[in-house]
Amino acid sequence: MLHTILGSSGNIGMQLAKDLSKYTDNIRLVSRNPKPIHGEESLLKADLLVGSQVDAAVEGSDTVYLVAGITYKTRLWQEQWPLIMENTIQACQRYGAKLVFFDNMYCYDPGHVGHLTEETPVNPQSNKGKVRAEIAQMIMDEVESGTLKAMIVRAADFYGPDAKLSMLNESVINRMKAGKTAQWLYSKERKHSFTYIPDAAFATAFLAQQEEAWNQVWHLPTSDRYPTAQECVDILAKELGVPPKLQVLPGFMVSILAVFIPLLKEIKELRYQLDQDYCFDSGKIEKAYGLKATDLEKGLKSCV
Repeated sequence: MLHTILGSSGNIGMQLAKDLSKYTDNIRLVSRNPKPIHGEESLLKADLLVGSQVDAAVEGSDTVYLVAGITYKTRLWQEQWPLIMENTIQACQRYGAKLVFFDNMYCYDPGHVGHLTEETPVNPQSNKGKVRAEIAQMIMDEVESGTLKAMIVRAADFYGPDAKLSMLNESVINRMKAGKTAQWLYSKERKHSFTYIPDAAFATAFLAQQEEAWNQVWHLPTSDRYPTAQECVDILAKELGVPPKLQVLPGFMVSILAVFIPLLKEIKELRYQLDQDYCFDSGKIEKAYGLKATDLEKGLKSCV
């Protein structure tokens, strides 16, 4: 049976291809510029914004994994994500493929950020969160109508060896490896969940093989240690043999610099994830299948 990864060139897509090889030798990698992982996968170039190209990518698939990412701009998310999701759902329905959507936690009510479970109310206050809620609901509407077999898997902020576009990697791990001071936003003492990329990919591949796991939401294995940014710096500093220095940009400075730095402007609406305790609970998958997150120290050490 053919397993197709849409967005195969990203952090999750590349690791997912490795983990799926434990279950099948028939894997199709799809992106604007797909690259082989083991050398045995079939490669297909496609733009997920173009319905005909998504159709071609999905045709013949038993299971489709939508793990794509797009540029971190609200306007692009509002324009592109609903179209990508519509194209993917329609293609899966046309060819009878099951769909796995790799999601984040933006759709949840910010008032519950201190303890997020699969049962947390979907009530986003940010523009990006509203987009994520919309596209997740597109899937669940089709599931409820019986026209699509699917699951949504969610992760917290991810990190891992050589991860790209990861806040923890870019602001802390890579800077410390380069002999620079680690940086963080808003607070260094608030708890914050981080999902280890190998854990997320392994669990995604595993869940797709479990018949009873379909048509529901799953939180992927995430450490329940809920470290602060300073704790992460302390662990890395010990491993690297450097002082545990951490520079924090306070809220008023974020607001000022956001005028000049586009990325900070995009991050501002998600401030609640950084100036409050943010704890992502993956107890459901651990209870159901015994899947546990990698120890935080081990995960961070693997990055250096």
